[in-house]
Amino acid sequence: MIEIWGTHVGNLFMTMVLAMVPVMELRGAIPIGVAAGLDVWEAMLASIVGNMIPVPFIILFVRKIFAWMRVKSPRLDHLVERFERKAAKQSQVVRKYEWFGLVILVAIPLPGTGAWTGALVAAMLDMRLKRAFPAVLIGVIIAGFIVSYITYGASMLI
Repeated sequence: MIEIWGTHVGNLFMTMVLAMVPVMELRGAIPIGVAAGLDVWEAMLASIVGNMIPVPFIILFVRKIFAWMRVKSPRLDHLVERFERKAAKQSQVVRKYEWFGLVILVAIPLPGTGAWTGALVAAMLDMRLKRAFPAVLIGVIIAGFIVSYITYGASMLI
């Protein structure tokens, strides 16, 4: 078996996988990737790719998954209600500014925003994948630059 952990490819893969995790997303994956030895640009690119992998699945299937969870147990129903309240709260900016609002929601690197929340809001507002995915992608790219710049400053541009 080939050992990849601790290698350059392993660090890229780890960064990509960490960016897929809700809450952490690329906000945590970029600094961890750089700490593991990746260049800022490599960590940012791996994080963007990883952060985007769950997005189409969330947009396409989250409503069906939520319906199944509601039927399965009261605890899961409570969890779904919590996610829906969060999405409803965040959807105000998207309703007001539509496509651009989704970009803004995803681009702001604060807790409660990001690709997972943006995809959930898009699904709750019945946005089609071909309209929502590019908005989330642009927001993720902007967030990647913001997080990288805040974390590593102007030195990343050199």
